[in-house]
Amino acid sequence: MSGVPVAEAVFADLLPRIAQLTARGRAPGLATLLVGDDDASERYVGMKHSKAAELGCVSRNVHLPNEATQNDVLVAINALNNDDTIDAVLFQFPAPPQIDFDAAVQALDPDKDVDGLHPINMGRLALMSPGPIPCTPAGIEALLAHYEVPIAGRNVCILGRGATLGRPLALLLSQKRATANAAVTIVHTGVSDWPTYTRRADVVIAAAGVPGILQPEHISPGCVVVGGGVRYEGSRLLPDVDVRCEDVAGFITPRVGGVGPTTIAMLFRNLIEIAERRAGPA
Repeated sequence: MSGVPVAEAVFADLLPRIAQLTARGRAPGLATLLVGDDDASERYVGMKHSKAAELGCVSRNVHLPNEATQNDVLVAINALNNDDTIDAVLFQFPAPPQIDFDAAVQALDPDKDVDGLHPINMGRLALMSPGPIPCTPAGIEALLAHYEVPIAGRNVCILGRGATLGRPLALLLSQKRATANAAVTIVHTGVSDWPTYTRRADVVIAAAGVPGILQPEHISPGCVVVGGGVRYEGSRLLPDVDVRCEDVAGFITPRVGGVGPTTIAMLFRNLIEIAERRAGPA
């Protein structure tokens, strides 16, 4: 289940909407805030700005040094919150250890929070109210829908409970909607018998950030496997899903090009939806 055609379909939908916003006087504006010199983060930020240029969006990167303080970060966020040329802001994770990432996210204007991680946006997700949805969970739902994987009424097991993926994905896939409405179970590494739950699931989504945690013996033959969790060692990408799971699963995301492209696509979908709300009726 490659994420590339899913992302391409999302971008095809966004292009005329971007053109319409631009024709009304201003292209959608994305700002990224990067603290420090993490190589992977710099690559990710660069990819987002390249995609913004390709789509016809305006983008700006605020890059603070590795020794930046919490106050430096909050000052930068406040400036972006009050910049009318910026529709949406992304605070790139990870940040240096002296930076409280959660406090920085909470300082964002929730209506400019392109990642959908602000507590207000998490609340909106829980209540099914309009607002930016966390990008990787939204991308996984879109991926499953694109490949017509039946979700409604099925047993979905999410391995991982993180605030950026596991928890919001559980909220998303349990909502009453044609591409969701599942029976969702969340397990994690603190559950000693977690393979009991993954083996009986129709769909298993690995979101633990523990390389190779999901092994072939942890899934049932023919099930659908989505690899959402990864960890980096230098430039090496280490996915949660062991490659041998391909021999057991009916459908599975590839090691590279699965959830990644859909996550980027959903970030830009959030940006355009935010820009449309800020622009008001045409």
